Amino acid sequence: MQHNWIAILDFGSQYTQLIARRTREQQVYSEIIRFDTSAATLRERNPSGIILSGGPNSVFEEGAPLCDPGIFELGIPVLGICYGMQLTAKMLGGVVKPGEHREYGHTSIEGAAGSALFAGIPGDFDVWMSHGDQVATLPPGFTVSARSLSCPHAAMQHETKKFYALQFHPEVVHTQHGDKIIKNFLFKICGCAGDWKLTSWVEETVQKLKDQVGQEHVVLGLSGGVDSSVVAVLLHRAIGDRLHCIFVDNGLARAGEDKQVEEMFREKAGMDVHVARAAERFYTALKGVTDPEQKRKIIGREFINVFAEEARRFKDCKFLGQGTIYPDIIESVSPTKGPSHTIKSHHNVGGLPPDLKFQLVEPLRELFKDEVRAVGRVMGMDNDLLDRQPFPGPGLGVRILGEVNAENVRLLQQADLRVQEEMRKLPNYKQIWQSFAVLLPVKSVGVMGDQRTYENVCALRVVESVDAMTADWSRVPYDTLARISNRIINEVRGINRVVYDISSKPPATIEWE
Repeated sequence: MQHNWIAILDFGSQYTQLIARRTREQQVYSEIIRFDTSAATLRERNPSGIILSGGPNSVFEEGAPLCDPGIFELGIPVLGICYGMQLTAKMLGGVVKPGEHREYGHTSIEGAAGSALFAGIPGDFDVWMSHGDQVATLPPGFTVSARSLSCPHAAMQHETKKFYALQFHPEVVHTQHGDKIIKNFLFKICGCAGDWKLTSWVEETVQKLKDQVGQEHVVLGLSGGVDSSVVAVLLHRAIGDRLHCIFVDNGLARAGEDKQVEEMFREKAGMDVHVARAAERFYTALKGVTDPEQKRKIIGREFINVFAEEARRFKDCKFLGQGTIYPDIIESVSPTKGPSHTIKSHHNVGGLPPDLKFQLVEPLRELFKDEVRAVGRVMGMDNDLLDRQPFPGPGLGVRILGEVNAENVRLLQQADLRVQEEMRKLPNYKQIWQSFAVLLPVKSVGVMGDQRTYENVCALRVVESVDAMTADWSRVPYDTLARISNRIINEVRGINRVVYDISSKPPATIEWE
């Protein structure tokens, strides 16, 4: 465990991940843990500070999530945010009441001078509120440190015990000086050193992998995506040729992806890579199937079956490497979910047969996506791989509307290849979340030369997003759209029309299926 770290107790806020990100941006390690983590556990792990997140509940509700009261006896600084503030007030003897006016959105507050939390911040600034209840009477020993027109106790503090609480959300970009408030808590109040660096994380993780695996062997499902690729490089550094990578060629990857994986990891990196050629098996299983959910289930089932067949060849392997990252596990620490070690199987190799009793190796489970990319760069991995856009687990199977077969896959691979080549020329390519082609289950009339055609329609989808929770269609330059359309129609026999998707999420989704 890091010498300095911040424990974030999760009460279910949609912003909890942001709190963790904001602390890590200051080079202070943070970890989201269950709201009911005991004071004894925290004492043993010795965080530098504790943050109580917001949440959707009211402290008045029956069964509302509560933290261990002993947390306030540990002598560790505590920062309560929104629900965390109301909970702090209630548990320490204050009074919480439903507010006369629900506050949601921008609110101007006045901060009191002399508070360590607001050091270096102007007296008046705008914040982001999202609450119905509010603190009516402060707990003994607390003073008001900020107020708004409708919330007289917008912030409170007990400076002797280093307890601080905010009714607003400093972690969101809508709050002015939010970063400064978090910095003040981390450095002025908690005394963090700000020395958490990914370079030292790589060294420590490689050593942990050596200790965990010992002299045993590890099998890894290598997809060619960012997460599994970074795991492969980490494991290879730790255990060398005792790592065995399996690439399942399901026939639904981008054009030439199987060759790229073999070249990058086997030929250049010297890893043991096994390619399972299973495209026809997947096409046979998908024959005649058009329902999106059924396609996903078939692709997932066949992937597990193929991977399991390959994995059985490695009788010496006791460990299974997985590219689980932090967002994959955060849901499991919310008030309505199970313990934090629960893994979302749809991101990884879940549901293996009982005879394959692997122990899991998940070196990235502490990291966010951008941190995974940063780790890859620290290890000298190729930027073209690290900057790859997200690609769905079922691959092109959910970008072909209607039946998935070899011909439709060929058409989409060739169309998508032209999309990628042209989009990469844009100066803002790295700011684009995803850009891809979709093969539609309709045909249209066209004219090529003097001949009438009746061929497939291709849709182009380009979106900008931060986290894929919301997305807006990208205003791609007309010249780029024209080149993509011309190249697809002229170079991909079987497509004679290209359309551009200008739907945002919500109400649409990023993928079409």
